[in-house]
Amino acid sequence: MSRRLLAVFGLALAAACADGDGDDAATADSLNRDLQLAPADSSVALNDPSPSTTTPAPATPAPSTSRPSTSQPARPAASTPSASTPAAPAARTLPAGTEVNATVGTEISSNTHKQGQTVAARVASDVRDAQGRVVIPAGSTVNLTITSIRESENKSDNMGTLTLAAASVEINGTTHDLSGNVTGLATELRDRGTNVGDVAKVGGGAAAGAVVGRVLGGGTKGAIIGGVIGGAVGAQRANETQDRDVILPAGSTVVITLDNTFTRTTT
Repeated sequence: MSRRLLAVFGLALAAACADGDGDDAATADSLNRDLQLAPADSSVALNDPSPSTTTPAPATPAPSTSRPSTSQPARPAASTPSASTPAAPAARTLPAGTEVNATVGTEISSNTHKQGQTVAARVASDVRDAQGRVVIPAGSTVNLTITSIRESENKSDNMGTLTLAAASVEINGTTHDLSGNVTGLATELRDRGTNVGDVAKVGGGAAAGAVVGRVLGGGTKGAIIGGVIGGAVGAQRANETQDRDVILPAGSTVVITLDNTFTRTTT
């Protein structure tokens, strides 16, 4: 009886084990079929080493590290005149009749100067054109030509003569032609002193007086008295006829009136 019970128990146990193995196999078999039948998710990347089925992930652009430009917009280059094309010189003009005040630098005398000589005068103030631009600056040198000069030959007249004319002007080292009449000459006459020429002008007054005295006096005494009187008259006449020089003192102001249009170009 015991042996039979053991045998039945063993058979039951073996059956149970057999059923368990079958259930496990069935369970595994069912799970495998479920995995094969499960729908594939196309959005999930499969861990498939094959390059033909691998979809590369889109590249994420790297953030830009460059800073916005802070430089100012380029300015157009300033145009400069070509070095090969110098600016045209500008002309400045003084009309005829313009007056230029000048100061004579040295004394002019009929005793030391002759006709044709040149003397210098300095412009006293700026001479401007109609637009107010300086044409002849103050301090410029005007060259004056002595056109005539003559002393006074006796004290009874004031016929001493001195005339001047403008010939050129020097401005900043450059000489320009300048034509003008010089007026406003404050000349004076100065005694030169009696000389042999002045005595000759009276015609030998002492000798003539001696002849007249001898005739009137009838002797030597009359000749002597006549000679003394004639000599005194002759001396007086010589003094009256002595030369007097015409003088234009240094520092005198003269007025130059332009005869023609004066034009000066400046750069």
